[in-house]
Amino acid sequence: MNNATSATAGERPRDYKGPAILSYGFRPFFLFGSLYAGCAVLAWIWMIVEGTNLPGLFQGVAWHAHEMIFGYLAAIIAGFILTAVPNWTGRLPVRGAPLGALVLAWFAGRIAVAILPWPWIALLIDAAFLVLLAAGLWREIIAGRNWRNAPICVLISVFAAANILAHLGQSFENLSGYGDRLALGVAALLIGLIGGRVVPSFTRNWMARLGVELKPAPFGRFDLVVLIVAGLALASWVAAPTAFMTGALLIAGGLLHLVRLARWRGDKTLREPIVAIMHVGYFWLALAFVMIGGAIVFPNMIDASSSLHALGAGAIGTMTLAIMTRATLGHTGHEITAGAATLAIYCLVTIGAAARVAAPYLPVDYVLAISAGGAAWAAAFLLFALAYGPLLVRRNSLSSNQ
Repeated sequence: MNNATSATAGERPRDYKGPAILSYGFRPFFLFGSLYAGCAVLAWIWMIVEGTNLPGLFQGVAWHAHEMIFGYLAAIIAGFILTAVPNWTGRLPVRGAPLGALVLAWFAGRIAVAILPWPWIALLIDAAFLVLLAAGLWREIIAGRNWRNAPICVLISVFAAANILAHLGQSFENLSGYGDRLALGVAALLIGLIGGRVVPSFTRNWMARLGVELKPAPFGRFDLVVLIVAGLALASWVAAPTAFMTGALLIAGGLLHLVRLARWRGDKTLREPIVAIMHVGYFWLALAFVMIGGAIVFPNMIDASSSLHALGAGAIGTMTLAIMTRATLGHTGHEITAGAATLAIYCLVTIGAAARVAAPYLPVDYVLAISAGGAAWAAAFLLFALAYGPLLVRRNSLSSNQ
């Protein structure tokens, strides 16, 4: 997603007169998603310390995992996709009342998961948001004949199905865990697929402005091999999460991701944090593959919970904030560079993720370590809401309909 729009999009009448926050998908979903990420993690820390739970069907760590994946992450994915699709298809963006309805569906899901003890009602309410998002995405891709991005439609549809499976896992023990793993696998593939486009692209553009000659390697057969191995490893993890072959495939996928990352010349981007942070996020993805696989192959050496948080808090947390900051600045007509607040956001999410992943290995109380890491991670998202919220809720000079 970038600041450019298609010619068709650029020629549209500037006739949107509703609230600015409902003019583009990134506005409400980045704002509410970041607020929810921060508040939900702080609530989870409080639950751990106090030994309490919410009244809904999902209890304890199940609520934490579900809301990080299908609450916060789903909102950020929606914000990104709803803003990117008009650029892909040249069609009008979802805005106004339809966008507001999607936001309300997302809110309804969060409330249902938190307070409703009736599994089928909670499922129907919570599933509606992602099902509607996937259906709307397919409609736009088909109408715009943008088949290049059909794989992303497939992944969003699988993500919606994973949420339904996660709910079913609360009622049927033999399905427990499959929905979360499937959704995390989709998230990892999205980072590999979309990150594989935007990280080298933004890096190449930044290097061109500075006159750096050695550019990131273009997408080629090696990248395709990386994505295929990663996909096979994740599919194996979903189906057989304790199999030795799964662990070996994940480690291989992680090492291939590391080689892919090295080909993008991230070492040359340290002077511009808003570019460098994307390389940091992709490094977390590679590390997560290695750690999740390592926890299977060497269960006595690598903590399984830490490996999952390398993916969730590290790769997903870092890459979502990298995309959120860059996209918000670009789509609101601001210079795409990291100021003091943005740099603080990147530092906090990195410190928080590192502390959470390292918690079992630190010579301090485990609950204290995960609480400190969680607090820093939550602070990154709350700081985003504070620093970028004004840009998301007001009109800007880029165009009157954004």
